[in-house]
Amino acid sequence: MKKIIFLFAMLPAVFFAQETKNTEKKREPGKYDTNKFSQMYDLMATPNMFRTASGAPGPAYYQQQADYKMNIELDDRNARLYGTETITYHNNSPDNLEYLWVQLDQNQKAKDSESPLVDNQKMDKAMTPAGFSKKFLEEKPERGFVIEYVKDAKGNPMKYTINHTMMRIDLPKPLKSKEKISFSIKWWFNINNYRVEGGRSGYEHFDKDGNNLYVLAQFYPRMAVYNDVEGWQNMQFWGSGEFALPFGNFEVNITVPADHILEATGDLQNRKEVFTAEQFKRYQLAEKTYDKPVVVVTQEEAEAASKGFSDKKKTWKFSAKYVRDFGISTSRKFIYDAMAVKLSEKSVMAISLYPPEANPLWGEYSTKTVAHTLKSYSSHTFDYPYPKAISISAEDQGMEYPMICWNYGRPDENGFVSERIKYGMQSVIIHEVGHNFFPMIVNSDERQWTWMDEGLNTFLQYLAEQELSPSYPSQRGPAAKIVPYMSGPQNFLEPIMSNSETIHQFGANAYAKPATGLNILRETIMGKELFDYAFKTYANRWKFKHPTPEDFFRTMEDASAVDLDWFWRGWFYSTDYVDIGIQNVKEYYVTAEAPKETKDVNIRKGRFNKEEGPFVYMVSSDSEGFNKKNIKPLDVNDIKVLSDFIQEKYTQEERSKLKSPKYFYEVAFDKPGGMLMPILVQLVYEDGTTEDFNFPVQIWRKGNQVVSRVFATDKKVAKIKLDPKLQTADIDLENNSWPREKAKSKFDELED
Repeated sequence: MKKIIFLFAMLPAVFFAQETKNTEKKREPGKYDTNKFSQMYDLMATPNMFRTASGAPGPAYYQQQADYKMNIELDDRNARLYGTETITYHNNSPDNLEYLWVQLDQNQKAKDSESPLVDNQKMDKAMTPAGFSKKFLEEKPERGFVIEYVKDAKGNPMKYTINHTMMRIDLPKPLKSKEKISFSIKWWFNINNYRVEGGRSGYEHFDKDGNNLYVLAQFYPRMAVYNDVEGWQNMQFWGSGEFALPFGNFEVNITVPADHILEATGDLQNRKEVFTAEQFKRYQLAEKTYDKPVVVVTQEEAEAASKGFSDKKKTWKFSAKYVRDFGISTSRKFIYDAMAVKLSEKSVMAISLYPPEANPLWGEYSTKTVAHTLKSYSSHTFDYPYPKAISISAEDQGMEYPMICWNYGRPDENGFVSERIKYGMQSVIIHEVGHNFFPMIVNSDERQWTWMDEGLNTFLQYLAEQELSPSYPSQRGPAAKIVPYMSGPQNFLEPIMSNSETIHQFGANAYAKPATGLNILRETIMGKELFDYAFKTYANRWKFKHPTPEDFFRTMEDASAVDLDWFWRGWFYSTDYVDIGIQNVKEYYVTAEAPKETKDVNIRKGRFNKEEGPFVYMVSSDSEGFNKKNIKPLDVNDIKVLSDFIQEKYTQEERSKLKSPKYFYEVAFDKPGGMLMPILVQLVYEDGTTEDFNFPVQIWRKGNQVVSRVFATDKKVAKIKLDPKLQTADIDLENNSWPREKAKSKFDELED
């Protein structure tokens, strides 16, 4: 008796409704076979000396190094690039290497490329003459690397084999562990007009003045990654999956027309030689200016240079320490501005280069956005380690390389800038500058796992956008924005853990869904403090290294003490979707007498321990003969056995601290969707006030399709809502409320 009455006297606001074996439904064959809470030993690689179970690099972890010395020359009149390079490759692995693999990504656009052959085609029902000519009449332009030689350190030819976008260099003898080798390659290729032919780099042509604006990347033969996970990463470049590259040191001399302004990866070694005296002074001022950009090359200077085509040449010399790639942008049309950015331990430079056509937008926003991005990302990971970050205005582009990126967004011909263009440009700049952190520093394998750079970066982009302005119209990150994708046809969905080339909806799968998942982890599942610490731990463990998905998953758990295997399994390895609903709600009233009409056999027949004494009975709204008039606020004094117990058990001071629930509800939640998620409940009371309850995902831990909770409240509940702030990407909101609310149609929304 004391135990039963004490339970009701001390009834908390919320407690578990216990299941009993005699009411458990018979299991349907196969329905509960998969335990979504099982640990991921079946999906993740076994920890070893290279990569530990904690997600950190192991004591035997290694990575290769590739150093480059290059001389590059741009033929502006013919849009051709010439180059020679000497690569020094350090074999830090425990293995002896019989050959080396080099990436030739320009070959993806060569005439014999297989990339176009894997695309599905259908006949267009109508085409412009230009479109018809391009598709059926015109000869494909000459693209791809022309390799003139591959030579060893003594100048002797080396045997090599080109397999589309990969080149194997055969070694006369194996390169032993801890040894290094140097060899040279000479090449050239015709640069593509990316606005006509597409591509991640190339040139933009300006018809009005005949100038080109070059954004040059994948312009040199690049060493492939060799690691403990898969040996050589020599997967072909088909166009979607990006790049896997080792770190190294670069010394690059770039010869361009003398009237060009140029920026590239690394420290410029001869600024006094390539800038005018006045431009050099302006740059020195920019190095001390933290509040706004300083214009180093003015619009007037850029417009004057654009009118002439110098036959003279100028060589820009760059040195970059421990980067994974190299990018260049050059044009005689460039305006150049810069400002200093103070991080926690040092200052770095934020720089923008853009043609006059990009003003007034770029002069106002680009460099300031670069500076904001560096501060935001550094606060969530580590201080930006490189000396500068550059934003290049390249229309129809959005691509990243160490310290430099190309970004779209310009005013129209009348100089008008719409909100869509302004925010679109800022988002692209944040995203591409952010890629310096992922994957340029935390160097994941983009060719295999696009989400590891794009998804993580899109998540940090969302944080940076919201830090820039709480009203920023972010397109990716909030849970509700991924619902259309998650609720789409399954035959067009792939797990996030899919290779880049196999994904139907690339942006949603590789960018938006992982970013949304991380946002849900941070906002709803782990909490900001635990998530931020774990995410920063991952970033610092793996900066300047090559992490795998397992390293990320394990570190997030290792640094937070939150078991997330259920989340990785559902959100990353499956196409399950979130759909949690309110199945039913029972209202209860309290009585000291067992009602005769109750369905509960135990109550009706008094199947309790008689020695416990009198009982307090809870009668539900689904009982036979239930009368709603019986539901009234509980007054303890109306239930004599309860009132007597309280008077006998507690002192006056203790009674003043007791809860005083008046209404009782049992709510059953079901899970039509396969994806686990916490249950977020909001009670809306008759007086308009609300109260939120968040039940952790472990409420589903025994494979339940239905779980229930009891709410004891001191105010009458008018409405119950699930996920009221749209935090879980629930695809069906019609089952998220009680009483049931019909979802609004688009027409209703317009009327509102």
